[in-house]
Amino acid sequence: MASYLWRKYADYVYTKWERTFLWDLIEPYRRPKSFTPLVTIYVAAFYTGVIGAAITEQLYKEKYWEDHPGQAVPLMKPIFYTGPWKVLKGDVLPPNQ
Repeated sequence: MASYLWRKYADYVYTKWERTFLWDLIEPYRRPKSFTPLVTIYVAAFYTGVIGAAITEQLYKEKYWEDHPGQAVPLMKPIFYTGPWKVLKGDVLPPNQ
């Protein structure tokens, strides 16, 4: 029984090495992996961010309208950008808000 198990193990190790050797020879001639999953993830992440920004801005407008009914809503300050930013048209909130 022991010799049978050793023979099976030796066959497994040899065929494993043989498969690795053969695949290493063929590897340069294989097609490159597809970029479709990566592009799909990036597109989904982009549109998730766009939808999240739209929801955030809508909630900001609704809150402002509750506090100041009938007034025009000023531009929302950037949340994740703390540096200087220029507004060409529109009102900017004061620094303390």
